[in-house]
Amino acid sequence: MEARRVVTGHDSTGKAVFVSDERVAPVTTPLLQGMEFHLLWGTDTTAAFPDDGARPAAPRYFPPRHGSRFAFFSIPPDDRSVLPEDLDLEAALADLSEKLPGLADYAEPDDPGMHTTASIDYGVVLSGQVTLELDDGATVTLHPGDTYVQNGTRHRWSNSGDVPAVLAVVLIGAEHRGIESHEPGGAGT
Repeated sequence: MEARRVVTGHDSTGKAVFVSDERVAPVTTPLLQGMEFHLLWGTDTTAAFPDDGARPAAPRYFPPRHGSRFAFFSIPPDDRSVLPEDLDLEAALADLSEKLPGLADYAEPDDPGMHTTASIDYGVVLSGQVTLELDDGATVTLHPGDTYVQNGTRHRWSNSGDVPAVLAVVLIGAEHRGIESHEPGGAGT
């Protein structure tokens, strides 16, 4: 799936203008079989207006405090996310780090898929079904039109359906005791 991104901004007189209208191809990586990430927009600082509509620098997948991200991601059915036996794990990790910097920083190798980020995440399921699991094993299955607010809780996603689940998300960087927020320049909280 390609996403269309229309961006507005302001011209030199402060008048509202369309500054871009383009397709955003998904980012994929062998380590996350069947998953797609559309990195639509983000900022690492508090936004200010008027602006020229230029895409701000947002080099890491998750936002730092005062930053935000806007994205789509898709989760394949559980039976389609199995890694190939011949996967070069070192090359796959390097590919993930290059294409989605910082995504793996919060991964828990001893509990695959489980992670906690220093962000408040607003999401809506656009298609398919997805299951959100919390650290105590509690789950909820979400369907198209269902929304969630993820308040920096430990969680993982799965998809017991037969088609990919597509979610639209806004991630807002937040203070989180005990969780490092990867700030611009590499400093944590």
